[in-house]
Amino acid sequence: MLFLKKIKQVNEDADNQADVLRLSLDAKNKVKIGLFSRGGKSYAKVKALDHDFGNEFITPQGLFIPKLDEVQMYFTSSSVTANFIVDMLIQFWTNNQHRFSNVKKIVLNQDNGPECKSTRTQFIKRICEFSGKYDLIVYLAYYPPYHSKYNPIERVWGILEQHWNGSILDTVDSVLKHAQSMKWKGNYPAIYHIENKYRTGIKLDKRTMDAYEKIIERDKELGKWFIEIKPEKCKKLIMPSLW
Repeated sequence: MLFLKKIKQVNEDADNQADVLRLSLDAKNKVKIGLFSRGGKSYAKVKALDHDFGNEFITPQGLFIPKLDEVQMYFTSSSVTANFIVDMLIQFWTNNQHRFSNVKKIVLNQDNGPECKSTRTQFIKRICEFSGKYDLIVYLAYYPPYHSKYNPIERVWGILEQHWNGSILDTVDSVLKHAQSMKWKGNYPAIYHIENKYRTGIKLDKRTMDAYEKIIERDKELGKWFIEIKPEKCKKLIMPSLW
């Protein structure tokens, strides 16, 4: 299958180049907070409720660096929107760019979810702003439906679910502490709690999006799955007065 060959090659090339950093991103399902049974066995002396009533949730968004086997998790009680995803990426980069001073290009492995897909106008706008601001080429490499299990971050979610299976996650703090105590390849993940509130439904009008479509480079055969974004083009659109 053409797609599978393409993404395998993109990922291998990224991992073999010193000036390219590949990141795997995805959000896990919402975690319900309360005295709820989560299956398995728990050794904590806490009585769980029989039914999962309640409306408090928290959602982990993961960022995994395959080359280094490093995991970061960003938890939000708000919606996982395009703005949240890019804000998480900005936070990661501002905290870690000193470690990757040689990196000129970032490859993002993602599922083609509704908030980060290449036709999500607000996501494309924000990722172009990120590219221009930090002078980075950004390459979007998506996994299509029924192939998301190949996204490396999915393996991390499997370990996390096993780790807290049977535990009583009755507060936000207990969720964060359980995640922090998980190990991936012998290392603890970095855990962040993002308290900003994110509004859903933000999108660009067609005229504005058309301008962004002119500066992003879609693959000729697999256009919505593989997109390259170059900082110099983004700067000309976002900061025209400087050109």
